[in-house]
Order: sequence, then C-alpha cells, then structure tokens
Amino acid sequence: MCGIYLTNIQYDDTTVKQKLNSISFRGPDHTGIKKVNQVTLGHLRLSILDLDPRSNQPMAEDHLEIVFNGEIYNYKDLKADLAKIGYNFNTESDTEVLLLGYKEWGKDILSRINGMFAFSIYDSLNNTIFSARDRLGVKPFYYYWKEGNLEICSQIRPLLESKKISDEAISIFLDCMFIPSPYTIAEDVFKLPPGNYMEVNLNTGDLKVSEYWNLKDVAIRKIDYDQAKKELHELLKDAVKIRLQSDVPIGSFLSGGIDSALVSSIASEVSDKPINTFSIGFEEADFDESKIAEKYAEIIGANHKTTICKPNDILKLVPKLISVYDEPFADSSALPSLLLNSVTKQYVTVALSGDGGDESFLGYPYFDSLVRNRFIMDIPYPLRKMLSHPKLLGLAGLNTHRVRNALGTKTRNDFIENIFSRKGFLLKEKRQGYMKYYQGYKKWSRDFLQKAADLNIKLWLENDSNVKVDRASMAYSVEVRSPFLDYRVIEYARSLPVSFRYQKGNQKRILRDILKEYIPEEVFNQPKKGFAVPIGKWMRNELRDEFLSTLNDQALNSIPNFKSNMFKKMLSDHMDGKVDHTANIWKVYVLCKWTNEFNTN
Repeated sequence: MCGIYLTNIQYDDTTVKQKLNSISFRGPDHTGIKKVNQVTLGHLRLSILDLDPRSNQPMAEDHLEIVFNGEIYNYKDLKADLAKIGYNFNTESDTEVLLLGYKEWGKDILSRINGMFAFSIYDSLNNTIFSARDRLGVKPFYYYWKEGNLEICSQIRPLLESKKISDEAISIFLDCMFIPSPYTIAEDVFKLPPGNYMEVNLNTGDLKVSEYWNLKDVAIRKIDYDQAKKELHELLKDAVKIRLQSDVPIGSFLSGGIDSALVSSIASEVSDKPINTFSIGFEEADFDESKIAEKYAEIIGANHKTTICKPNDILKLVPKLISVYDEPFADSSALPSLLLNSVTKQYVTVALSGDGGDESFLGYPYFDSLVRNRFIMDIPYPLRKMLSHPKLLGLAGLNTHRVRNALGTKTRNDFIENIFSRKGFLLKEKRQGYMKYYQGYKKWSRDFLQKAADLNIKLWLENDSNVKVDRASMAYSVEVRSPFLDYRVIEYARSLPVSFRYQKGNQKRILRDILKEYIPEEVFNQPKKGFAVPIGKWMRNELRDEFLSTLNDQALNSIPNFKSNMFKKMLSDHMDGKVDHTANIWKVYVLCKWTNEFNTN
C-alpha cells in the first residue's frame, strides 16, 4: 500500500518532494523520485511484501518504469506463468510481476490480475503512459489534465495548488455527502473511474480513458441453495487466504456485524496462529457493538483489542479527517475508522475487513425499506404526490423520510436513486448531472433489489465506503484488505437468486448460514447497529460550541448555491432537540472545515 505520483510538468526536485511529503503517511518506509526524459515519477512505499530495498519504486524494466499502489493477490500464479515463458525475477514483489506482466501482455494484464491497485507505467521508448485502477475502486487515482500537462497522484492534495475549486462539485457534495468520480473538488482534476484504464500519448497530447471491467447483465444461476452456500464458502476462504499473504504482522477488524465476524472466523481457521482482532466501542448502548465483538473473538480464539470512542476523541480527529481525506467527505463513520486504525497500527500493519458484504448480500437497512414501501409505487403518481403532504402523513403516523421518498417519486428507479441523494433540497439549483455516470443499474437486472444493490456498488461503494477505508487506514500507514471486494465474490453474489441473499427479516441469509459453522446463531443474531457515531447527540451537548462557532453566518453565506436560511433553521431545530438533522449538519460542518483549511493553505 503506497502513494504514486507522475507528471510531465517540469517541477524542480524540491517541489516534487514537497508534494510527496504532503501525503507521506501513505508510504513512510521509502520515498523514491526518478526523472526519465521529461517525466518525473514519485513513490511512497509502505513495505508489505519483500521488505528488501530492491523492491522500492519507481521500478524499471528496460524502457518501462512503474509506480504502483496496492496488492496483486494472485501474483504468485502470474509469476509462475511468466517464468514458464522465460522471464527471470530480481525481487519477491508483486510490483515486478505486474511490470513484467504488462511487458508481456500489455493491457490484457488487467484481465489476469486479482487485486486492489492503481498504477502508472511510463514507456520511455514511445513516450506513452499506461495507467489503470482496480475493478471496484478500492485504491484511489487522481489526475490533472489540461493542454497536454499531466499530473497523477494517489490523493488530490498534491494536485490542488493553483487550482480553482469547483462550485458544481460543492453542490454535488451537498447532494450526496461525497464527490463521485469522475468529479473532484477542483476544476481540471478528475478521478479515473474503477475498472478503467487510461492511455496518454505525450507526443500527440492525446488522453483516452477506456473500460476493461464493469457489472454486467445478471444471469441467475440455476443452483441448489446448499450447493451455492458450499461454493460461496470456498470462494470466501480463498479470498481470505490470498489476502493473508504478508511479510509484516496482520490482523482483522471485528465489529458486531455478520461480515467482519465471517472474515475474522475464516482467517482464524486458515491461519496457523491466533489472529489479532480490533474493534471500536461507544459508551452509548444504542451504538455500541463491542461486547458482541468480544464474544466473537472469544469463540474464534482471537487476541482482541477494544477501544472506546468518546466525544473528545472525535474533536481531536476532525483536523485529521480534513487533512487526510483531501476533499469534503461527510460519512461520520470515518471518525471511528480513523481511531480504529490508529490503535491497529500499534500491533499490525495489515488488517482484514468486512467491507463490501452489505452491498453484495443486501444487508443495509434500506433494502428492507425498499421492500416495505415498494407497494406504494403501484399507486398512481398524482395521487401519491397528493398523499405525500407532511400533514397527511403525520395524521397517518407515516411521516418518515422513506415513506415521503416513495410517495414523492415518479418511478421505482427514482425511488432507488433517492436512497443515495436528497435531490438537492439544500441547493438553490439542483446539480445531479453526476447521475448520468451511474445509470447502468437500470439495465443489468430486472429485480428491484438487485438494481438497488448495483447502484450501491457503483456509486456508494467506490465513492463513500472505499474512500473512507483507504484514507482512514493510510492516515496511520495501515493496509486494509477486504475479501468481500474480491471481484469474484461480487460476480458470484450477483449470479445467485436474490432469495438466497435476502428474505424479509433475514438479510444476508447465505452469509448467516455460513457463519453458523463458526459462531452459534444465538450469538450473532443481533439487531444491526452499523458503524455509526452518536454525533447528533454530541453536537447538541459536548460538541455544541464547536459546531455553532464553525457554522457561523460568514461561513454559511460563502457556500455557493446554498439555502443558508433554510439550513440555519435546521441547525436551530436540531440544537433545540425538535428534529434530528444530524446528517445535513455534519455535511455542512465538514464542508466549512475543509474550505477553511483550503483557504488557509
């Protein structure tokens, strides 16, 4: 796990070093800078495989130079294939395998590798650059491109100097609490979408982005449930096993949920010694899962560490959040994620996680909500719109966000999309053009829940969950590996009937049945709490002064396309305990904090 950098802009060495130093937490073990022709390559290394300096980057092979961030989990198999062809190796690293694989197979290497990655390869002979990002967007890839000037980096901070902040991106953030690819907070800076590669010809000034992988039309397998459970179990075992390859200590995150419990259980089974597990707890019982996690750890024989998250911890972590996330990012669970990684780093450098299980196996609460409210969509839209009036809903005891959402949307697809977007009600003018990049979910499946899962994988997983995990872990130089994000698991899950994964009152059905082989059902069959933070309560009490001082008139009035008066009313009502506006207040708070730091720097 590392940080990559490449540019054809003629910066001096000091400037390049400063850029890399601004994200040095991504790779504290070695900083490498190399200039070839008019291209500068930079790399920050967090040593995981082959700790020897021979595996430092940039790495060269003939006229090819690579900077690579991530892990290729099947690199040993690829290495064997390349050895049969006649290649010799100077290291034990996956970087060399990737570089030689590109030399042999070109862009076809992408269909052969299983991993999380973002890399760039400069061909000094042809003066071209080939870059790619992994299928699910686990690893980040930013690039600046204007008038033939190119700059690539793992994070956007080194690219922000002299850039204009995009008002459109701010509006998109206020709509969905993150900035989805290909957008970024800065004009002329972009994210390379997952499952895409980029080819740049520096001689002609041409840049081309192409897709090599995506979700596709669902072909449901005709398979017996028990057979599917067996096959999935074996696939998950392999996905965990290949992620245990490491030359440094490794552990596992363990919450009270099904996904992390299953990953940790499998890891404990395939490991030749007890694994280390880590969890975050809260003093507020409604949010705390630490006792369940401790029970899991006892059953699977893990060495467990629980850390309690308190309001003061959150306040201390806000500057870290703004610093390492680079762009405005308003998933408040990033805060306990930062705390969890800070503790984990004291014991291990690599950690497994259960991220991705909810997306493929229909575990989020809104899947239940979609099922409960789907019948509403059969009511003619004019009548639904009339019934959506808050007063009528209040009289019927149905005035909830999900019911209003179902009543107020024209189609089932609108209903699904509104899960991830509030339709810009805090904006003077709506900005939802970003959704044009995420319309594939409409065609890949006819099933209502699978459509929602596919949009979740493409929009939410990449831009929220993966960003949260990458930045929180990299902030403390920890590498996180998620077996559920193995593309084989994603593809296999989508091939199963929805009923194997979801039954009313039994979400993630097939995962639960696999977990029974490790942990008794009565232990893990608990209400889902998620990795949430009691931030709404804290902002009314312990953090009240911090929020009110940050969300002042000057800060609010400076936000473009923003209904500041409406927000002020929301803030007042929340602080008085009348309504819970936690999500929107946190979103605007993060934006104000980020803007203040950007303007200061």
